Amino acid sequence: MRSAVLCSLFLGFVLSSAWAGEILIKGSDTLLNLVQQLAEAYMKENPDAEISIVGGGSGVGIAALIDGNVDIANASRKIKPKELRKARKNGVEPVEFVIAIDALAIIVNPRNPVDKLTIEQLGAIYRGEIGNWKEVGGPDMRITLYGRQPVSGTFVFFRERVLKGDYSSRMRQMAGNAQIIEAVKRDKSGIGYVGLGYVKKTKGVKVISVGERRKDKPLRYISPLVFLTPHKPGEKRPDIKEYPLARPLFQYTNGRPTGAVRDFIQFELSDKGQRIVERVGFIRVPERYMRKNMEILKDGDDRRTGVR
Repeated sequence: MRSAVLCSLFLGFVLSSAWAGEILIKGSDTLLNLVQQLAEAYMKENPDAEISIVGGGSGVGIAALIDGNVDIANASRKIKPKELRKARKNGVEPVEFVIAIDALAIIVNPRNPVDKLTIEQLGAIYRGEIGNWKEVGGPDMRITLYGRQPVSGTFVFFRERVLKGDYSSRMRQMAGNAQIIEAVKRDKSGIGYVGLGYVKKTKGVKVISVGERRKDKPLRYISPLVFLTPHKPGEKRPDIKEYPLARPLFQYTNGRPTGAVRDFIQFELSDKGQRIVERVGFIRVPERYMRKNMEILKDGDDRRTGVR
């Protein structure tokens, strides 16, 4: 029996599920800690199960699924059309599940007085058009950019949602969320973006509020930290849909999952699994996504429900 998740490196060849209940998972760094904890809880209830998880980025996980090397790909972005075409050419039919919601957190050093930015300002900062904190109400200090590498789904999401263009060549590409947090802790001029689950119990960085200018609504700044506190009866607080950097977190399988893979995904989506999602620092799957998840997992349905 294994009581911990294996985080060993994958070999380059196709691995077979020789042991009953073995599940191979690879991909998103944002999802790594969450899925590790889900797997640990699942294996306590299922002593014969064996789950191996590694990170590497969403693109790496999806590539491994396309090549037949994993059972589940973790991804913090949707699969790209070119990846979907390649998968189908290889005889792989990616099926999509949403297992949690993330509210991407923008972090700065606590010694930086800036505590809010608009999406437009963030885009200009990461494109390199705003290069000094004094341009957004801060001290006269050059901004140091920290971000992810191109294989990261978070890199892609932030580029498409915020930059709508190319990253500045001055951005320092970091391997993961933890590396960005450590860099910003040390750098008074730094700014970074990380998954919400990585700041829940983290000290030494400041999470700032983010606003978005819309024609139909007044500008409102929201801190993603509000979604980590229990909702008190009668309390008015923003819906997750109002936070500009909210995003679903995905898992992909080859066709409708069966056996141990199906059982594990059902556990992730169960009330017990979703309580772990909240404990780690992410947000439960909303009903609109859960209905789609459950339709795919429905008993007796042998269809290959692919991504559309």
